[in-house]
Amino acid sequence: MKTYILATHNRDKIREFTGKLNGLIRLKTLDDFPDLPEVIEDGATLKENAYKKAREIHRFTGLPAIADDTGLEVDALAGAPGVYSSRYAGESASYRDNVIKLLQDLNGLPPEQRTARFRTIIAFADDTEAWDVGASVDGVILTEQKGDGGFGYDPVFYYPPLKKTFSELDIHEKNKISHRGMAIDAFVRELKEKQAI
Repeated sequence: MKTYILATHNRDKIREFTGKLNGLIRLKTLDDFPDLPEVIEDGATLKENAYKKAREIHRFTGLPAIADDTGLEVDALAGAPGVYSSRYAGESASYRDNVIKLLQDLNGLPPEQRTARFRTIIAFADDTEAWDVGASVDGVILTEQKGDGGFGYDPVFYYPPLKKTFSELDIHEKNKISHRGMAIDAFVRELKEKQAI
C-alpha cells in the first residue's frame, strides 16, 4: 500500500479523510514530521492555499502530498470569511471565537439574508503531477449554535434538506453531504484513476 501525507495537524480533518481513505492508502500527517516548517497560507483563494501546502509538503517530505483548504462563504459578507475562515476572529482564534464573530457580524439579518456555502478544494502534488478537486454545499447561518458534533462553523451552518446543522449530524451523515465529504469522494475517484491504487 502506497504512503501519502495529508498536510494538516487538524484532528477533525484527519478523521474525515481517514474515514474515506482507509484501506486504499497509508496516510501520514504533519504530526509524523515534527521538524517540518510551517506553510504560510497566504494565497488569495482556497485553491492557491491548497496547492501551496501540497507542493511544499511534498518538497519537504518526498511523499505524495494531499492538502485541502476550506472556507465558509457568507453572501451577506461578500463571501467572507472565505480564505480567512480559520482565523476570522484573529490569528490564534478558536472555533468558538470565529463563530461568535460571525454571529455578531450577521446580527439582525433575517434568515433569507443569511445564505452561505462551505467550499473545499483538495490539491494533490508529487514529482510528476499536481491536480485538484472541489465541492461545495449550500446552507443558512443560524442566529444561535445548535448541536455538539462537528467542528468549526458546523454549529451555526444549517442544512435545509435535513433540517439540521452540521453539528447535529453524525460523522457518517455529514460525510455523505458535506463539502469536504463530497470533495474527498471526488479526490478518491481521481486518485484511483491517476495513481492506479
